[in-house]
Amino acid sequence: MSDRVLGLVAVFAGLAYAFAATRIPTSFLSDPVGSKTFPMMLGGIAALCGALIALKPDRPGPSWPGFRTWLALGLAVAVLTGYAYSLKPLGFLIPTAVAASILSYQIRPRATHALATGIGLSLGLYAVFRFLLGLSLAAVPKGWIA
Repeated sequence: MSDRVLGLVAVFAGLAYAFAATRIPTSFLSDPVGSKTFPMMLGGIAALCGALIALKPDRPGPSWPGFRTWLALGLAVAVLTGYAYSLKPLGFLIPTAVAASILSYQIRPRATHALATGIGLSLGLYAVFRFLLGLSLAAVPKGWIA
């Protein structure tokens, strides 16, 4: 049953994507294929794949994960949502270290290793984004550095 539901969702999402592509304004400097063609092809392929999944499901019923797995996934989604909302007010380093530490702890529950991973990942990513890629990231909240 769940394969069929997923297939129908993919059909409707693909059709909606293709319909949204028809609303893209065309410029007089467009290429021969046009700016609408590629998104419309993607939407059509997604709808076709969804129809195939709905009409010919892979197996009769999936084996769903247990409650602990759903809880871990919910925590990961909450952490990543909080991370996205905390980047602007708190800068890059603190939210990245906290989020990476929590997610690392979920993978392997060793507090010191998770904390070291979070801090290392935060500093390493900041260095890559700031110095190698040239992005202007706020490292810490604005009031902390004069």
